[in-house]
Amino acid sequence: MIQLFKMAFRDLGRNRRRSILSSLALGIGLALLLLMAAVIAGEWRGSLDVSIKLQTGHIQVRAKSYIEDKTSLTWEDLIENPAEVATQIASIQEVKVATPRLFASGIFTSGDESTGVRIIGIDPSSSANAPFRDGMVSGEFINADDREGILIGKPLAEKINLKTGDKVNLLVNTSNGDVDEQIFIVRGIFSTNTPGYDLNTVFMPLGKAQTITRTENHASVIFILLKDIEQTSAVAAALPATQYQIKTWDQMNELVVQTEEFANAYMIVLYLIVLGITATVIVNTLVMSVFERTREIGILSAIGMKGGRIMSMFFAESSLLAVGGIAMGLVLGAILVVYATNIGFYIGDFGITGMMFGDRIYAYLTLNDTITLTITAFIVTLLAALYPAMLAARMDPVEALHGGK
Repeated sequence: MIQLFKMAFRDLGRNRRRSILSSLALGIGLALLLLMAAVIAGEWRGSLDVSIKLQTGHIQVRAKSYIEDKTSLTWEDLIENPAEVATQIASIQEVKVATPRLFASGIFTSGDESTGVRIIGIDPSSSANAPFRDGMVSGEFINADDREGILIGKPLAEKINLKTGDKVNLLVNTSNGDVDEQIFIVRGIFSTNTPGYDLNTVFMPLGKAQTITRTENHASVIFILLKDIEQTSAVAAALPATQYQIKTWDQMNELVVQTEEFANAYMIVLYLIVLGITATVIVNTLVMSVFERTREIGILSAIGMKGGRIMSMFFAESSLLAVGGIAMGLVLGAILVVYATNIGFYIGDFGITGMMFGDRIYAYLTLNDTITLTITAFIVTLLAALYPAMLAARMDPVEALHGGK
């Protein structure tokens, strides 16, 4: 076996440029596949992480009749005494934070500009608001007793040309179907680097949101974040499902989960296409080697070398090309993935209904993807040697000694 690899190394060295370029083609293909796998995983992971932190949490507790799409404010569709319910849920060991939130729709106007917004009443002291508190770009965060202050996203402020301290008019739907109107002061401007979310979201203290929507002592949901996402099912099972509607992060982010599954299936096809193109280069290299060494193969056959051993010699050459290409691919792929992980790719205000994206996509390469792609590239390269190896093994010794003529 060692002798076979020595011969294979010598044979590849006869045309070093061609051998190096063949390995490089495999390396570039593997590097691109690693980058693609990392970007897809990072996009899914980033979208899910953003959605959980900003919008869904790991779990939401709702009234049985609450329908999210309708943003219902009727008392029957809301949770009564939400602070007490949140305190009880927060006592569960696996729960990091549980806080009530009230959702309402409204129209935000300033001067001649107006836009529809989603109003969220929050408990300003809750640690669940960390993404908004940490994302403050100007002004200050609202407090629970503020009856005139609101927070708006940076894209909304830029769209309507607002700054901290400006007064704006807000029309809000109420529980009885009316519309209430009030002048508010922009206390602060935040940015979560999620343009689609920041553009349409307005925060105010929960108490004020309850007052203006006439939903006193009620909330739309109890927003729950866990210490470990793996505990979601266990915590959900411990909540009073007979009294409330319990929604987990995968149920609330169903489109994200389905898209990730579809993307994985699609990427498998794409991986095979890229590796197939790379394998064509390897096949071409080895076929050329067969024709260049026709007489040598005839001599080896004439002195008794079996067809199986001749095939093994070409598989050994393919293995060496694969090892060299994979080594180059891992190095080049690592450089690309490190860049994409730390710098990312700017996509701006890109959004899909049912999914949330930040303004950048960051790569996330898993060990499983790395091992799978590496093994697949090696196997495909070995399979690429099958035709040239069979071509060489089936040569008639006499014809081969005459140069195949």
